[in-house]
Amino acid sequence: MPAQIITTDDLRDFKVELIDEIRTLISEQKTSVTKKWMKSVEVRKLLNISPGTLQTLRINGTLPYTKIGGTNYYNASDIEVLLSENNKKKTR
Repeated sequence: MPAQIITTDDLRDFKVELIDEIRTLISEQKTSVTKKWMKSVEVRKLLNISPGTLQTLRINGTLPYTKIGGTNYYNASDIEVLLSENNKKKTR
């Protein structure tokens, strides 16, 4: 394999591309987290749980929800509270 010479211009271009990609990823994360109401599919994906587990959380009152028509909506702040309340402390 022949050797390639990398110039400072190549490094500068790479840096600009990398920073742009990082900014794009960060902005995508911010928009998904700041959403006030989430549908069941979004909650299951966020928490990495099955439909049955989400149903159990609804039934036993662990995760409050609002039903409009046939769609369940979950308040993002309720999900944050659930996660923080169930945060396991690391034991030594």
